[in-house]
Amino acid sequence: MQRPVTVALTGGIAAGKSEALAAFARHGAATASSDEFVHTLLSEDEDVREAIRARWGADAVGDRQRIGEIVFQDPPELEWLEQLLHPRTRALGDAWLETVSNPLAVIEIPLLFETGSEARFEKVVVITAPRELREKRRGSFADREARLIPEGEKLKRADFSYVNDGSLADLDAFVAGVVENLSSS
Repeated sequence: MQRPVTVALTGGIAAGKSEALAAFARHGAATASSDEFVHTLLSEDEDVREAIRARWGADAVGDRQRIGEIVFQDPPELEWLEQLLHPRTRALGDAWLETVSNPLAVIEIPLLFETGSEARFEKVVVITAPRELREKRRGSFADREARLIPEGEKLKRADFSYVNDGSLADLDAFVAGVVENLSSS
């Protein structure tokens, strides 16, 4: 089995990464989301569930909203959670890539650069949008964004980038172009 071209999809909060991932799937790429890997870990991995129970109590187990309330108000708790989840999330992503028979495999990784994971991929796609538009989509996220690499730096490190301030058809056309480019190389 030939190894697929591996692509990491990342970008700012509420920039449209999930919509871009769906567009990659529509255009024939195999797709996965590290957020979905995390959801699986929180709901199914007994070691993760036990570690959360021991640290924050039974009411936090499997409750992403409760976990968010804890970690986004307390940076050391967020760091603990990331140390618990990031290696496992990476392992799930690597295991998924081993199963892909498609010539193009795209994984959405919101914290790609923050975790130093970009070297694991052949190409990086960054989706961004103006802050005002992202806040309109998601509400305020200043408490979460302060620890992230700035959008401008992400754009400099991207192989492909898109400012998602237009229609879904525009985003889809961008993704179609990326797929075409990667399929012809």
